[in-house]
Amino acid sequence: MARARSPAGLIRGLFLDLLLLVTSWAYVFLAPYSKVEESFNLHATHDVLMYGVGSESLLKYDHRIFPGAVPRTFVGSILLGWLTKPVASLGISLGLVTSKMDLQITPFASFSSGTAVSKRFGRLTSWLFSLLTLSQFHFLFWMSRTLPNMFALIPVNLAYFTLYNRAPQSIHPSRASVDIAVGLLVFTAVIFRSEVALLLGPLCLQFLIQGYTTFARLIKVGLSNSIAAITLTVAVDSYFWNQWPLWPELYGFYFNVYLGKSAEWGTSAPLSYFSAHLPKLLLGALPLAVLGSILDHRIRSLLLAPFLFVLGLSALKHKEWRFVVYVIPLVNIAAARGARWMYYSCYMAFLSVFGLLSLNFVMTIFFARASIMNYPGGLALATFNKRYAGQENWGFHVAVVHVHISNLAAQTGASLFLHEHAPPYILTGFGPAAGRGWIYNKTEGLTPPMLASSDFTHLISEYPDVGDSEWSVVDQIPSFQRWRLMRRGKPWDISLREWIEVLHMEKVEELWILERTSWKSTHP
Repeated sequence: MARARSPAGLIRGLFLDLLLLVTSWAYVFLAPYSKVEESFNLHATHDVLMYGVGSESLLKYDHRIFPGAVPRTFVGSILLGWLTKPVASLGISLGLVTSKMDLQITPFASFSSGTAVSKRFGRLTSWLFSLLTLSQFHFLFWMSRTLPNMFALIPVNLAYFTLYNRAPQSIHPSRASVDIAVGLLVFTAVIFRSEVALLLGPLCLQFLIQGYTTFARLIKVGLSNSIAAITLTVAVDSYFWNQWPLWPELYGFYFNVYLGKSAEWGTSAPLSYFSAHLPKLLLGALPLAVLGSILDHRIRSLLLAPFLFVLGLSALKHKEWRFVVYVIPLVNIAAARGARWMYYSCYMAFLSVFGLLSLNFVMTIFFARASIMNYPGGLALATFNKRYAGQENWGFHVAVVHVHISNLAAQTGASLFLHEHAPPYILTGFGPAAGRGWIYNKTEGLTPPMLASSDFTHLISEYPDVGDSEWSVVDQIPSFQRWRLMRRGKPWDISLREWIEVLHMEKVEELWILERTSWKSTHP
């Protein structure tokens, strides 16, 4: 019989979870903008918040104008929008949320609170697990973002928690735990990310071989959850996309895998996940995980399905780190087990663990600094809003400000939440407000002559010289380019500050804010 955890143990566990959560929130405030991969779910959440889900409101949704290559599910965005709304309403009443940009941070912060941490391998292993996770930039940074994979990560981690959060001496999880885990993974694969099926398959085979469940029970749980998940996603997404019947993940699988269209976004070598993506995500935890798997048979059992999952994904030509992000928590548990052995082994081994963790944290600082400067579109639109604040045109037929947002700007942070001076207005209770305000335009493929002959008063452009004297540059937006090693002379002659600045961030001008010269003469 498993021993109940003491109050002190529960407090320590909550503290570790809170520490991970606070770190993820910190990344949200440091880099509050979004990339193109997040845009569908972020804009869907915006539309659910601002317009509601009535049939007439759907005509205003962003996906009706910019549908993307394949349809994505609205299930996660609806839940996120509904969870965010009371938090945002409270923030408005307290004066903490005063703009749409503040509102964008709210769904990010709400989203990052769904991740669980395993406590199966002891107190020290749990602490080391948390330290390793804290020292890995990418996992916590992206955990609070609206990537489809991050929506999938929540039920996947809950499935892990169900399976592995048990007493160290327990031989196997209960039948009920296996049923819940299988149901969660089926739900995730059907609705959010189909690649999770490649993780579910080896797990189910492992459950059968180890006697954790029966084949009949597995079929029953899998089939019942599949039917429920398919019914949910088809009902919800057919309504929002106005296509019947529509199962977005099945369509995405057909488009990207069966037709091979994902290869058009780039291809990688067969072993890229093992040679590039996982080392980048795990940093110093990777060698520790190998050691942990050698030392503990429970770790080998825990890593078998994730290893086969990554191996299966390696067969696809198009590879991205986010496709394998689900294995990071389990690999970190393995790394923590290896670090625990080194901690007790000898003084030099202890120093090695300390050195790996320190190196992780140093690299995380550099990753974070680069990421803060890697959203030029968001920074450009925020700068634009601030520069021309007060130019609202309530009640007139022609907008005072009509800005065109280039493709690069739209892909690097210029989200709908930054359309602060256009309806719907945050301070009117999330609904559409009277008054025309500004116009933010994201039309693609416009040539310089088309821009010159348009009604645009401003441009956020990738080029400073769009059209002779028609436009004048009023601001330029830098972006991260690379880190450059600075040569400082002999090591013993270098001051502490120079050591800290030995890696210099090089920036490049990515976007320019341009103003029509005729507009400037009439709007000083």
